[in-house]
Amino acid sequence: MQDIEPYYRWRDLYTAEEDELSPFYGREYSEFEYSNTIYNYFIHPQWDDFGSNTLYLKVLFAEYNTGFAIIELIGEWNDAINNDIMILKRDVIDDLIGKGIQKFILIGENVLNFHASDDCYYQEWFDDVEEGWIIAMNFMPHVVDEFSKNNIDYYISFGGEFNDFPWRTYNPSQLFQHAERIISRRLN
Repeated sequence: MQDIEPYYRWRDLYTAEEDELSPFYGREYSEFEYSNTIYNYFIHPQWDDFGSNTLYLKVLFAEYNTGFAIIELIGEWNDAINNDIMILKRDVIDDLIGKGIQKFILIGENVLNFHASDDCYYQEWFDDVEEGWIIAMNFMPHVVDEFSKNNIDYYISFGGEFNDFPWRTYNPSQLFQHAERIISRRLN
């Protein structure tokens, strides 16, 4: 787990710790001191702790004029015990929405499990981005199944073209444009 680091090839375009509008502005990272864990395994120190014991993230890119953010996740998304969606919504998403972000791309290939509770915070997030959308991209099949079983697909778009999506081959603006085309087709 300690070798899985957040996607870094866009760091010349954006870093959350240098973005004054980011909830992670001013954070300092060590490349050598590992302190955060998932299942008692240390994770790479570049992942951001937002209050969950099992889920970490990295805002890979945020574009406030266009109103989109790309967020990569790692760990276990556990709403049943840790209420991760509440913490994510209150401490990260609400802050970004307040700064004009209305469209979210969540990269989930490193999300190991999903445990649902109720869907209140998903509905709230969906309602808060009236003109926007939320996409879950490249989540593992068993996580997508759990999303579906718990009706998260009413609020977050996933599956189909969003599975096994080669997102690393795009720059952030291209990824956003491509995702927006796909979501527009789905909504029409």
